[in-house]
Amino acid sequence: MSGAPTYGTRVWPTEIDLDRAEKRLTVTFEDGATFTYPAELLRVESPSAEVRGHGADEKKIVPGRRHVGILNIEPVGNYAIQIEFDDLHDTGIYSWSYLYGLGRNRDAIWQRYLEALKEQGLSREP
Repeated sequence: MSGAPTYGTRVWPTEIDLDRAEKRLTVTFEDGATFTYPAELLRVESPSAEVRGHGADEKKIVPGRRHVGILNIEPVGNYAIQIEFDDLHDTGIYSWSYLYGLGRNRDAIWQRYLEALKEQGLSREP
């Protein structure tokens, strides 16, 4: 499993709330599911080529983002958002299905990230 699975294009948000002070994004979907994403999780699991690479085995572990915040969110058509982080990363396009999968599998994805940091001798601290 290489990250958040997709759930097709049938998941649509009904509410998006950015809490800059708490550094988190909360998305409620039309099926009633509500997920809160810490900015750090969104940053280290960015669907950008910079993080994901161009193949399944190219995912990069992004250390040092414990305190990252979100500067801005822009819609991308009606299917996604683009997030600008305060470390100036802004190339990930977060589709609704990607965010849904990330929310559903948050604990497992986060645990894999922490294990990968440890294996590589890296830290969440900047």
